[in-house]
Amino acid sequence: MMTRLLLNLHNVSCGFGGQAVVQDLDLHLNAGDIACLLGPSGCGKTTSLRAIAGFEPLLAGEISLAGEVISRPGFTLPPEQRRIGMVFQDYALFPHLSVAQNVAFAIRQHPQREQITRELLALVKLGTLGQRYPHELSGGQQQRVALARALVFEPSLVLMDEPLGALDKQLREHMQFEIKHLHESLGITVVYVTHDQGEALTMSDRVAVFNDGRIQQLAPPADLYERPDNSF
Repeated sequence: MMTRLLLNLHNVSCGFGGQAVVQDLDLHLNAGDIACLLGPSGCGKTTSLRAIAGFEPLLAGEISLAGEVISRPGFTLPPEQRRIGMVFQDYALFPHLSVAQNVAFAIRQHPQREQITRELLALVKLGTLGQRYPHELSGGQQQRVALARALVFEPSLVLMDEPLGALDKQLREHMQFEIKHLHESLGITVVYVTHDQGEALTMSDRVAVFNDGRIQQLAPPADLYERPDNSF
């Protein structure tokens, strides 16, 4: 089966106030893959994710998605035009909207929004909770709503920033399985930020290990574990 390059970061530098946090970043991802950005706090993984999303401009290099340049110095395609779904650690749900309204928010003008929303809620096992509000849900249920909302407009790419960080250990492990199941059943492409090594090795097709704003190694989990490039 032919693989198709979906996301390509070439020689990317980005940061804040003109100061580079991430430098010389090269990363590519094929359609249907899950890649984890793994590293300690402050190493540049979330900054890289924000640059892919369009929240941070580039100081150097280029980011392309499905063959289209979406970021380069002096040009940043707005986030809402990128067809990228986003899942945050704190869920970022609208508290005044029901579960169904949260999920449907990005497609509220779509003529089939109710059917699409029902199908997605069933997929994330929340089919009977569409009329509830976020404060009436558990943390795991809120994260499922956030996942459904990120998938509702059929994005080319889904970005997840420490999406399980607010959950306890048992629920984290269960949600890892749920995300893998969604990935396999929908064929979605995911970039996943975590500082949890076990999570990265469990979840990903490839892991990019970050330290001090640079990728130390990019490899499948087994290669990373058995043949590390350096002591870090």
